[in-house]
Amino acid sequence: MISHEAQVRAFLESRTDAQRSKDIDRLMSFYSPDVVYYDAVAPLRFTGPDEVRRNFVRWFDGYIGPIGLETHDLTVITAGDAAFAHMLHLDSGKRRGGIDLPIWVRETVCLRRTDGAWAITHEHISLPVNPANFQVWFACEKDSPARGGGRSIFGLVTTSLLVRLGLRPKPSTAH
Repeated sequence: MISHEAQVRAFLESRTDAQRSKDIDRLMSFYSPDVVYYDAVAPLRFTGPDEVRRNFVRWFDGYIGPIGLETHDLTVITAGDAAFAHMLHLDSGKRRGGIDLPIWVRETVCLRRTDGAWAITHEHISLPVNPANFQVWFACEKDSPARGGGRSIFGLVTTSLLVRLGLRPKPSTAH
């Protein structure tokens, strides 16, 4: 018999596969009808499958092709018909406008099991920020400290454009 923790881990890996391939119908099958989803983008709180679906479609539309999504540091806790998990995701891929900018995302999910099937009832997404200047932190490695006060999106986009135009060498990913 497979443990509840193993079930939830497999469930979350299947959900991540649906996110990578931008399969919206499959992705929405992992969420309960009463889902509440907190995101790092406005309006910040999405309730119910219709709002959550629109938010995922918005995310998918920001990419050309599949989304690179790596799960790191997954922790799963189960108790009866309830479970929660927290993890880091490295979100990457070719974004519209030519920006190729991986970003670390923190995620917590709460799940409920009904009639033997797990469903996500709550999800919370956040982006790390540098508290010194409130800039989103685009670290290359998840455990790297933010350096030089953090990296701004403006600076990253400018560097990306200069590299694409051949006016600057590709920056090193080592920090």
